[in-house]
Amino acid sequence: MAKDLSTIFLTRIRHAKRHRELTWWEQLYLREIARGLWLTSWHFWRNLFLHMAHRVGLFRGTPASVTIQYPDQMRPTSPRLRTRHRLTQREDGSPRCVACMLCETVCPARCIYITPKEHPDPNIEKLPASFDIDLGKCVYCGYCVEVCPEDAIRMDTQIHDIAAFSREEMMLHLPELLNPGSTSQGAAPSAGPIPQNA
Repeated sequence: MAKDLSTIFLTRIRHAKRHRELTWWEQLYLREIARGLWLTSWHFWRNLFLHMAHRVGLFRGTPASVTIQYPDQMRPTSPRLRTRHRLTQREDGSPRCVACMLCETVCPARCIYITPKEHPDPNIEKLPASFDIDLGKCVYCGYCVEVCPEDAIRMDTQIHDIAAFSREEMMLHLPELLNPGSTSQGAAPSAGPIPQNA
């Protein structure tokens, strides 16, 4: 029986490697070149017409190309996608994190920095005095979420924009982690006041 299965698999592999012989007409490639040029021309003229029509307010419901026009259009993503981090909170508003340091230990990029302190409630051992994540180093592996025994850290904010003008702006601190999107991350640096010539 095993020999029969191996013979069947070998014949399937041999047949999979075989390619169909091209006819004389297909070997000229003229028909395929013409089809490719027609398809490219069709998309070019259709998209050009729709882009011009959109400029004057026509056919707004018909997309002019398959390209997503970011940031006006956002690509739909799965809810399971790992996005920016957040810390969950208890009923009293304090972070659920007990500063056990497991996420900092397991992080392969070493981008999580936690400083623990004592919690005022004697039933809770610790709480983070500071909890920082360097998004410039983060590889979005999700190990910190998986290892957390308190379900304190999650990566479900659906915030994708993490670009910034400096390394300091790539740091997420405790207030931002507790309230994702509360601070303007990646804002353009101000040039300061323009000096007046005397």
